[in-house]
Amino acid sequence: MQTFLISVLTVTLAELGDKTQLLALILAAKYRRPWPICAGIALATLVNHALAGAVGSALAAWLSPSALRWLVALSFFAVAAWSLIPDRADDGEAARGAGRGVLLATIIAFFLAEIGDKTQIATAVLAAQYHPMWQVVAGTTCGMLLADIPAVWLGARFAQRLPLRATRIGAALLFASLAVWILLR
Repeated sequence: MQTFLISVLTVTLAELGDKTQLLALILAAKYRRPWPICAGIALATLVNHALAGAVGSALAAWLSPSALRWLVALSFFAVAAWSLIPDRADDGEAARGAGRGVLLATIIAFFLAEIGDKTQIATAVLAAQYHPMWQVVAGTTCGMLLADIPAVWLGARFAQRLPLRATRIGAALLFASLAVWILLR
């Protein structure tokens, strides 16, 4: 259960103000159909994070425990620094697949936007460090949904009231703390 909760918290904080959360706002404004948008986010995130978790688990099996500890800690420090950089979503991401229905457009746009994103990297790092992998993937997917579903349902008003700078700093501190904790334990 600890693995699940760490994964939820990590990705929820990392996702606040992230480009995929902004993409969720764009999709909600464009299509005004929250149920298929939320389902598309869930499906795209589950597949994307399962792939990232598999990569992280494979790295954990391949590397020595000492090398893995340093790689995970350095990755968390990198994600902490990355969290401080504001993201912007591109309206073009929302338009990809637009003619194929709201659900499919959301799946395609979200899956593509999440490739190489900090939450995908965090999922791989968490899967390398924590087990079982399914709890990491379930936790990171739930964390993504916790951050993005309110954005879909509450729309642009929610994003304007969210203190994004403070959120980015909080996420960066969490990632840096996790890195230090991994190195010290």
